[in-house]
Amino acid sequence: MNATRAENLRGSLWLIADFGLNIWALSIVKAMGADYPAVQLVFLRAAMGLAVMIPWAVRERAVFSSVDRLGLHALRVGLSSITLAASFFAIARVPFALFSAINFTRPILLMIMAALILGERIARPRWVAAVIGLVGAIVAMNPGAAPLNWGVAALILTVLAGTLAVILTRQLKGTPTVVMMLFYTAGLTLCTAPIALVGWQPVAPTDLPLLLSVGIFAQAAQFCFLKAHWLGDAGFLGPVSYSSLILSTAAGFFFFGEVPTMQLVAGACIILGAGYYISRAA
Repeated sequence: MNATRAENLRGSLWLIADFGLNIWALSIVKAMGADYPAVQLVFLRAAMGLAVMIPWAVRERAVFSSVDRLGLHALRVGLSSITLAASFFAIARVPFALFSAINFTRPILLMIMAALILGERIARPRWVAAVIGLVGAIVAMNPGAAPLNWGVAALILTVLAGTLAVILTRQLKGTPTVVMMLFYTAGLTLCTAPIALVGWQPVAPTDLPLLLSVGIFAQAAQFCFLKAHWLGDAGFLGPVSYSSLILSTAAGFFFFGEVPTMQLVAGACIILGAGYYISRAA
């Protein structure tokens, strides 16, 4: 086995670990999200993540002396706060498989926004694939079967705000990882603290360890994600990322009794196919 193949395989294992940790964290949020405000859950997640981050930030404090583009960092944090709060609200109200399938439209929207905002040139076949992918999202949501609810609206907001945050992350390319992660977690904590405190719901003692563990799982997932992309090639890891839809569907089925509909399966396949084509044609 050559070195590149071995690194790709190790990278894929780290990426699967990232999916597992994220799905576990989201499962906790899904189970408890109806009992606590979404912003409160985001605050608890961010505060715990910040506590985990501080020792690393102190050790790497020298890199913070050259930080610039603070306005972009602040805007990224604001959009990330909206993304996370909307996603926590949505996951408690929509099926796990639908949540994951619609999130796979992010590469499609990223391509569209990169063309509109960054002026990137996009070939016509990729535009066609983008339209097909968005049709797949409509099929997956199946609006004719039931009226759209606030969970679906929050899911759409999650994808839009999250994609804009990725655009800003591209603009901040070259910023040290510890800076990006600390600004993210500290910013989330500061942005959500006032709103969370105003609408604070007392946390049951039995719930607190699980809610705080969301922050630990999320930070560990970020580390696994970074490790995966340090080791593996993007072209190899892209198809592996589709396994997260299988894992999330399984979590929804076994933990929450959610059975995916044929429309959801068909829509998810359309989204994944379009996203795969766009990533390979990039």
